Amino acid sequence: MEPTRSTPGAPVVESRTGHGTGDGRRTREVVLGLDARNPVDSAVDFAFDCARARGTRLRVVHAWALPASAAEWPFAVPEKDRATWEDHEVQLLADALRPWRERYPDVPVVEDVVLLSPVQALAHHGAGAGLVVVGTTPGPRSRGTVRALLDEALCPVVVVPADSRT
Repeated sequence: MEPTRSTPGAPVVESRTGHGTGDGRRTREVVLGLDARNPVDSAVDFAFDCARARGTRLRVVHAWALPASAAEWPFAVPEKDRATWEDHEVQLLADALRPWRERYPDVPVVEDVVLLSPVQALAHHGAGAGLVVVGTTPGPRSRGTVRALLDEALCPVVVVPADSRT
């Protein structure tokens, strides 16, 4: 599924047949896929605006992976190490969202840090959502993630370029 052509720099909404915004999903939560290390402010702003307009909560999903060095260990990653890394990811997400929570105090936010690929995490949470919002940055990694998400998504997906609402 390819995104619809639009004005360069503008958000693009992609929806499979039967999963448009008029199918009763208006009040279901908005899900924002966010890389807490490199947040796309325009996507965060767009997602908060959508959640506020819909009168629903915003679920912010930050996917993470174990450090590459963990794959080289001859044994399973100790729970203490995994928990330490996850705590760090939780803090990164909280720090990235702090200014947005202050700007949108009326939007309830659920922070979700998951040890999955971004596509798996967003497809999972998007299955019950009314809308998924993702930001894109220049480069093949971001485009590949968006393409894979569009193939998996069961609800409308809004793709917001990094420079669309600065």
